[in-house]
Amino acid sequence: MRARLALPVALLAAISVAATACQSSSGKDAAPADGQGERKAASSVVDYNPQPYDNIKDGGTYTTVGTFDEQGNPFNVNATLTASRVWSWYNADAITYSPTGEVQYNPDYYSDVKVSVEGGNQKVTLTINPKAAFNDGTPIDWTAIQATWKANNGSDKAFAASSTDGYDRITSVEKGADAKQAVITFKGVNAAWSSLFTTFLHPKAATVDNFNKAYVKTAHPEWGAGPYTVGSWDAHSGNITFVRNPKWWGKKGKLDKRVYVNLESTAAVNAFKNGQVDYTSASDAENLKQIKGLKGTEIRSGGSPFEYALYFNTKSSVLADINVRKAIQQAVDRTQIAKIQFQGLDYKEPLPGSAVLYSFQKGYQDNVSTVLKYAPQEAGKTLDAAGWKPGDGGVRVKNGKKLEVGYTLLGDDPLAKATAGAFAAMLKQVGVQLTIKKADDSDFSKILSERRFDLFLSGNRSMDPFGARYLCDFYCSDRDSNITGAGTAELDKEIRAATQIADLDQQVAAVNKVEQKALQQYAFLPLYSGPSTYGVKKGLANIGATIFYSPLPETVGWQK
Repeated sequence: MRARLALPVALLAAISVAATACQSSSGKDAAPADGQGERKAASSVVDYNPQPYDNIKDGGTYTTVGTFDEQGNPFNVNATLTASRVWSWYNADAITYSPTGEVQYNPDYYSDVKVSVEGGNQKVTLTINPKAAFNDGTPIDWTAIQATWKANNGSDKAFAASSTDGYDRITSVEKGADAKQAVITFKGVNAAWSSLFTTFLHPKAATVDNFNKAYVKTAHPEWGAGPYTVGSWDAHSGNITFVRNPKWWGKKGKLDKRVYVNLESTAAVNAFKNGQVDYTSASDAENLKQIKGLKGTEIRSGGSPFEYALYFNTKSSVLADINVRKAIQQAVDRTQIAKIQFQGLDYKEPLPGSAVLYSFQKGYQDNVSTVLKYAPQEAGKTLDAAGWKPGDGGVRVKNGKKLEVGYTLLGDDPLAKATAGAFAAMLKQVGVQLTIKKADDSDFSKILSERRFDLFLSGNRSMDPFGARYLCDFYCSDRDSNITGAGTAELDKEIRAATQIADLDQQVAAVNKVEQKALQQYAFLPLYSGPSTYGVKKGLANIGATIFYSPLPETVGWQK
């Protein structure tokens, strides 16, 4: 998962949900590196029919495939990308980013923002819109900012926070000139501070019990705010409908309704073809072929702030051995996995080299290639040295035990099955037996939070451009968000030191250096990003491949 949510690292619902987002940060499509059409960087093109608010019709419905998440609080460690998306339709979208990562303040929440540095420490003063209030009538004021900070800063371990980075460098959140002003003081300077308060919690939602449990399979519209609120939340079907919020003080939402229909990912394309949904991901060639050319629809395609990676559970018995993990990584042909994913899409990209930065971003380095090469013969030598000797049927054995590793496969997506089969064939060549274990899409959160896997392929989507901030979430040994369980206390210190450097260029250089060390735990293997490609009904505005941009809900609708 490479994703950073507007909040913390968000785990994306595995490979079958593939490229359901946007794009990245540069502005121009990357030029081919050679005559064979390989790219020096992943695509940074956007394609989402951008339209100003006044050019969008009043009324209409926007329907997609989707449902609520097991954990609906996006600040919680068990929340996924789904939680963040649903949350944004009935809670504050106070800070967003342009496609290339520039900060955008929403004046309906933050009417003024001032950033200063005094005595080497950064101070951020947020002046909150006087009209801003939660749906239960509670004013949105400095206490919401303070409550969000306290729940996420790591001082109280009872909060199952997804990421404490950044929050833990805030020394105080205090009332300013009046209750509608929050003064945030940092220890040192934090250039990525905006990613901490893109949204916020109602103070009632920021108790330990509510933070961890209140949003499990349910919504709390009374604690929300925004142009839309929950119309229906069907726990039986999984369907959700959002309607205009009569308590909203800003520009009204253009849509009458925003609807999520709970269907399996494989049913989404048929639903789009039948006109049941207005938008669908075309994550592979077969899906793209089915929806291309449909009357009244169009294809929107651009770059992707997603990355998919293979996760190794270092707490499982067989993968506790770092040499086994290293050998498996040496045996995985990432180029072949990417070819399977992109077959028929007319798309190429360099193999990803980092968990936290994309190849179209400034300062990016291919850290994976620095520490790892595809070398199946070397994989065999690594296993020999670790005491795993060739056995019957070509499966290696040690102390009478076969070298058998599990691979957890979600759902029934054909591309996911093909990828699993490719992994099995690659590992068979070096004497590792890969056992594919099937699970339902709905088990995703539990599989990760309870580490019910040996190997697992999952994706991440970056919701902000400050990748270096999330290094600890991937690699620190004491982080619940590090689902591999790998790392050391010594490495944790180096990671934290790198992420606290104030100068962004210096920080990225230090992060690249320490990530190379972290990758030598051989517990996390970036595989591919891919394009963001969607089938969209013509006229749908501000939806598609957007990179870091998340359109405000009130700007989504149908073009006049």
